Parts: sequence; C-alpha cells; structure tokens
Amino acid sequence: MAPFISRRLRKGAATTAVAAAAMAALTASQAPGVVSTDHGDRNQEQRAGEPAPDDTPIDGGSSYHTDLPPLVTPDKPGSSTDLPGLPGGSSIKPEAGIPASVLAAYKKAEAALRESNPGCNLPWQLLAAIGKVESGQARGGNVDAGGTTVSPILGPVLDGNGFALIKDTDGGAYDGDSAHDRAVGPMQFIPSTWASWGRDGNGDGKKDPNNIYDAALAAGSYLCAGGRDLSVKAHLDRAILGYNHSQEYLNTVLSWFEYYKRGTHEVPDGAGVLPANGGSGGGSGSGNKGSGKDGGKGKDQGKGEEENAHTLPKPSDENGNSTPTPTPTPKPGSGDETPGSPTPKPPTTPPPGTPSGPGKLTAVGARELSATAGTHFARSPRVKAVDAAGKPVAGVRVKYEILGETGARFIGLVRSATVPTGADGTATAPKLHAGEKTGAFTVRATAVGQEVAPVEFAATVKARPVPQADALARLDDKELTAPAGGSFAGPLTVTATNKGKATAGVPVTATMITSAEHPDPADKGPYFLDGAGKPVRTLTALKTDASGQLTLPEIRTGDQTGTFLLRLTTEGGAVLDVELTVTQADAS
Repeated sequence: MAPFISRRLRKGAATTAVAAAAMAALTASQAPGVVSTDHGDRNQEQRAGEPAPDDTPIDGGSSYHTDLPPLVTPDKPGSSTDLPGLPGGSSIKPEAGIPASVLAAYKKAEAALRESNPGCNLPWQLLAAIGKVESGQARGGNVDAGGTTVSPILGPVLDGNGFALIKDTDGGAYDGDSAHDRAVGPMQFIPSTWASWGRDGNGDGKKDPNNIYDAALAAGSYLCAGGRDLSVKAHLDRAILGYNHSQEYLNTVLSWFEYYKRGTHEVPDGAGVLPANGGSGGGSGSGNKGSGKDGGKGKDQGKGEEENAHTLPKPSDENGNSTPTPTPTPKPGSGDETPGSPTPKPPTTPPPGTPSGPGKLTAVGARELSATAGTHFARSPRVKAVDAAGKPVAGVRVKYEILGETGARFIGLVRSATVPTGADGTATAPKLHAGEKTGAFTVRATAVGQEVAPVEFAATVKARPVPQADALARLDDKELTAPAGGSFAGPLTVTATNKGKATAGVPVTATMITSAEHPDPADKGPYFLDGAGKPVRTLTALKTDASGQLTLPEIRTGDQTGTFLLRLTTEGGAVLDVELTVTQADAS
C-alpha cells in the first residue's frame, strides 16, 4: 500500500474521540505521517479451503482517500456533530449521501452475491466504504446514465517510485500506460486483477472496470473469495486487507463502513461530497488524498495534458456553465460577522472569473491523427474555448466522441469522455488507443450545453508492419527419416532472426518443392494436413512465436520413397531447405 499516505481528519473536527459504536470496529491508528504495511505472515491467517492471498493487492498498492467520517464532539460548539441516526443532530448528513447510480450499483451487487454466494453475507455498505476510500464514490457520482465514469479514474503509475512496481499487463488498454500498470475505475482495479475478477454487473455483455455496476460486482466477488463469511470480523478484516494490505487502510474503510451502516441517503449523480482537497483529483493516487513525503502530490500531478483529462468538472447549470458556490451568511452571535457591519447579502451576480459560454471551439495542433494498430496515438485531440473577443474561457465542458466503425478507444475502453477546459481555455482528450481494426474514423469535440460548432479530427489506424527475418535455422540437425505410410517423428522447429536477433511474428511459408534448382511445388511425397484433414503441400498461415521460434505441424511421409525437399521462406528473404527421406515401409 502507499507507504506515505497518512490519516487526515475532516475540516472542523476538533478531537479524535469518535463515537464508541463506530470505533469499536477499528484497531489502533498510526501516528500522522506513518502507515504500517502490516504484511505479517499471511499463511497464518489462511483458512482451509481459502486460496492464499495474492501478493499484489487488488488496487496494486495505490494511494487512497484518507478522509474520515464526521467526528462526534457534542461538547464543542460549531464542530462536527454525531454520526447519522445518533441522538443530538440531524439524521441527514452531507457525507452520508451516496450518488444514485453508485448506490444502486452497490445494492445490486449485494443482491447478486446474496443469490450466488449466500454464505458470504456481503453488505452493500462495505462496498460503499471501499468505494468512498478508493475513488470518493466515483468522484461524487460523476458517471453517465449507464454507470460508466464520465472520464477515467486512474491511480498513480505503479513504477516502484513510492508505490508497488507492476509492469504493464494490458498493453495500456485500460490505463493508457504501456510501461507500467495503474489502478483503474471507481473501485480501482489494476488491469491484471481485473483480468481475473472482472464481472458484467449491468448485463450489457461487457466487463468494464470504469463502470460502477461492473466494478462493484467484481469487488464484491473478490471480497467473498475463499469461502469468506463477512459477518465474521476476522473474515471481514482479511477481505479488506486483501484489497489493500495496510492497517491504516483497514482502519479507514471500517470507519466508513460503520458510518454508512448508521444511515445513508441517495443524492443525484454528480452531487456527492468529494474528499477534502480532492475536488479535481482522480481515484486513488490522484494527488489529493494525504500528506507525506510528496506533500500531498500524487503520481499523476504535473503531467499537463493527462491531468486535464482526469479532472472532475465543477458543478454546472443546465447549460453546462460552472456555478459559483454560495457563501453562507454568518449567523448573529456566531463570531464570524464583523462588529457594527450589516449582515452580508447573498451575491446577485456571479463572482469574477465565473466562466461564460464560449464563442467557439478551435483545434489546437494538427487535426489529422494516425497510429499503428495496437498502439497509442502519439498526440491526443485538443481544442481551445474562446469568447467573442478571442480570450480563453475556462471551465467549459468539452465532450470528445469517437465516431465510425473502429476499435479505437479512449483509455478505459470508452468511446466518449468529457473534459473541462483549463485556465488557458484548452481541453485535451484522454489518451487514445488505436485498437486492432485498421481504417479511418472521426473524433468530434463539442461544448456540452453550448450552441457552438463542433470540431472534428480525422484519425487513421494503419496496419502493423510485417516483421521480417533475414535468416532461418533449425534448432537441431537431426536427419529426418521415416518409412512410407507414416509420419516423421519429433517436431521440426526453426528460429527466425533479423540481424542476428530472434524475431517474433514473422510470417513463414512452408512448401514441398521438386528440387532446389526447380522450386516448383511438388505433387507427390511428404505432405501436411489442413484444418479439414486434407493433404496439402503448402502452408502459409504460419508465424514465429514470442521467442522467434516456429514448430511445424506433423509431416506425413506419403507412399513414395526417396529424398524430398521442404522449403521454408520469409518475406525478409530468409530461405531454409530441409531434406526429408522416405524409406520402404517395414514388410512385417
């Protein structure tokens, strides 16, 4: 787990005396700035029939939100009051509000697992607690109608610099990073863990870590693994630690678990309470979750274009314009008003800096993009919002959409993403993965809720270059001899190299020829079998593997005796002739 994330109490809390009922579930906390990795001897915790915990936590050891629920300080005026449902205050607390789609996903996952794994006793409040700590409930419920995050939620790069070292396992398909993995989505799965635990929670036929329904069911399945009964405290603790093996993480999740069990309420999507200082961050590792050796800066910060792509838009009105947060009017006698001054009135006009609608969107940089199949586009589409005077407009929500028949997707395997413009008026689309389908498509940028002409980018996915080899060599020099009517014993394996280096993916053609001087295809002698079991003397659908090697299918001898020639060729000019000797069949 993140080795330098510390607990941070919510603003206004004056004491660490949390309600006894809530704290009964917690173990001793660490001092500020210290987080115990608490690895211990996991084998001692393992029960019969339960698989040994993976050495890599489900979120890859990313950082996490450390905000705690409101504290109980009834003896201090003006401080946070009690937990929901406890005497002495309102049962409706802002922090207890869970966005509608997110709450529905947690409850749907609980219902699904109650049916498929009733012995687990998974409460949806546990998923809510983990979702709060991992991503602030999908950034306050910033999801579309189907429950997919409006823009990707990514953890820090897991390159061993302050976090775990996990090299890329998904080709950057989910996290946009082809060198190292990053935790993805509202429940922060690393791609390698998602490959094993991904679930289709909304029945659309896809398993998307960026979809809250899919991610919630996957997280619940993981927590229930190994025959756990989450109504048993030891099992509950072990499940949470399997998600992220840190005592501090366990404490934080349990505090929210107890808080949500005492009462929650539904709020509209996008209206959830964001973690302190986390309004513009992403999921775990966004850089706004704690202090420590990085001073609160996560691994995503300072990356320019990519940071913009992961920013949660500010609250907006029905036209997509940012709305100012009203300043509360001080109550008489609260100590906040200036003596002798009149009570301030609510502002009637937006404060300076409130963005107005843009006059137009303009493309920044080239409008033609290209990439090779299976790779990332080197540049992302980028637009700038300006007003009628040509000045940049900040806070405009720009929606990027992929149009046309293509396998290209933004990071997170989504076809659309919404990004707010920054102070310079620009908004950069998330990193674009080319996919495997070649051809042209369009990326369209529109200003959400604004009558502004869209900007379109022409994108092309080119075919991968064909790997070539300038030499082919057998792995051994054994003579290939077999009696007529049988097959040659042992596999025939060759290695393709280019400038002395073994080369993967090299297409190889294998042909039985009449002679080296006259390499016409032979019509008798040894042969292969095609997919339908028919004899063929030419094979073209052959490629070397990741180590540059190719093992040919079984070679049948045929009924003719003599010496025959098998020729292997590549487009790079490599040629290898292999002699095949067929002898008389044994008379016995």
